[in-house]
Amino acid sequence: MAIKELIVFVMCFGIVCAAAEHDFFSSTDQIAQLYGKMKDFLKVFSQCIDAENGETMKSVLLNLLLSYSDYESPEEAVRNPVTAYRLLGQLRNDLIYIVKHIQPNLYQCEEYQDELNAKLQEIPQLEDLDGAASGLIRLQEIYKLYPEDITKETSLNADEAYNVGLVAYDEDKFQYAFLWFLYSLDRLTEYSTTTEEELLHYLISSAYKFGSLHMAIYFSHKFLNLDPSNDEVRVQLNRLLHLQSNPNIFTLNTESSNYETLCRGEVDERTSKRQRALSCRYSTGGGNPRLMYAPVKEEVEWDVPQIIRYHDIISDREIEILKNISRPQLSRSEVYQDGRGTVTKQRLSQSVFLEYDDPMEALVSQRIADATGLSMKKAEPLHVQNYGIGGRYEPHYDALKTVNDRIATFLIYMSDVEIGGATVFPEVGVAVQPKKGSAVFWYNLHKNGKLDLKTKHAGCPVLVGNKWVANKWICEFGQEFRRPCSLSEWE
Repeated sequence: MAIKELIVFVMCFGIVCAAAEHDFFSSTDQIAQLYGKMKDFLKVFSQCIDAENGETMKSVLLNLLLSYSDYESPEEAVRNPVTAYRLLGQLRNDLIYIVKHIQPNLYQCEEYQDELNAKLQEIPQLEDLDGAASGLIRLQEIYKLYPEDITKETSLNADEAYNVGLVAYDEDKFQYAFLWFLYSLDRLTEYSTTTEEELLHYLISSAYKFGSLHMAIYFSHKFLNLDPSNDEVRVQLNRLLHLQSNPNIFTLNTESSNYETLCRGEVDERTSKRQRALSCRYSTGGGNPRLMYAPVKEEVEWDVPQIIRYHDIISDREIEILKNISRPQLSRSEVYQDGRGTVTKQRLSQSVFLEYDDPMEALVSQRIADATGLSMKKAEPLHVQNYGIGGRYEPHYDALKTVNDRIATFLIYMSDVEIGGATVFPEVGVAVQPKKGSAVFWYNLHKNGKLDLKTKHAGCPVLVGNKWVANKWICEFGQEFRRPCSLSEWE
């Protein structure tokens, strides 16, 4: 019985892997799901070992299982991006250990060895750890955080911090690389696999490439104290002594784009004053019979372009149904360029288009039609997304410049986000905060069919939280009598 259960769990792992295409870092929910399945997997593995009387191996597995009891709710744990990064590392290390040291000794499960080996080695990959580390670095850039700031709730050990530093170094972000290598150096222990020599080497190199020559000289001296025979460092030090140093590597750059400042909540006071003058109202959608006794709650977030928030547009129960429908189908979100989708760092999330005939998709679409007065017959199906570690979608337009283009966007927030994750409009200086159960709506095109340049928007990186949204992109066809075209150049 234990072996049959084991195979069931392996198949579950395979389903999760296939859905995420190994990009676990791009969905915090997928990390939480994987963590929960790992606990069940270890339990059944222990039963299989017990049948073989492998006491030593069983003891090892039980210790592993205890390490997965630190977080009673993985969904809550992954709200912290550093914790999510650590969980990915733990899962990877434990699975590699099982494959190398425990699985080969399961003689009773020999007939399943090939299948187990294939499935276990699929998750998670080194690319997942690097992708998660890249997400942490992007959070630092947007929110101007030092390693000590982002690790206040969950600290990293020397090896984990070293890996983040390597990713920053490979991305040519030498200041952040230096700060992570320094953080790692302060946390070196006798159990660390990272060596002091490796850290000093990268501290010298990252400081030099950033332009902080005095720091490169300082750590060159430290390296020579550790290894006086290293001629390469000695030659480099002599060359550094004749150069000039400029930037302070310990001070983060305060220059930011309008997108980044809005993500940090730095909204212009004139914008705030203008927003305070905007109104709220109950709306029947222009006399829609379905809204006569239960009007929708409308709040104008901005006037030009008009951005409207609908409060309590979807219930908690409906949100959970949408999440459960979407989870098995999530895959890495793409950015559409020149008519085709591409995976890029610009967009870090996993998503799925629901089927048109799904009852929940039909229910939500009808509600959107009632609230906006627009036709859903030619609209795209509901698009559900879950964001990853440092999850974001950088400034973009929703309109694709195609036939039957996206005339409007209806964005439903399916979760609250503690810090970050706002929808911002850099061209007008507006930030809209996620609020579970609400939605924001705006037109991407003017009435004359031209792109409204002011609708450029972005999903800010999620600093703390687990962000779920659902998009409904409403298209031009079918709106001829609901939003009539205009020949005016200004409409």
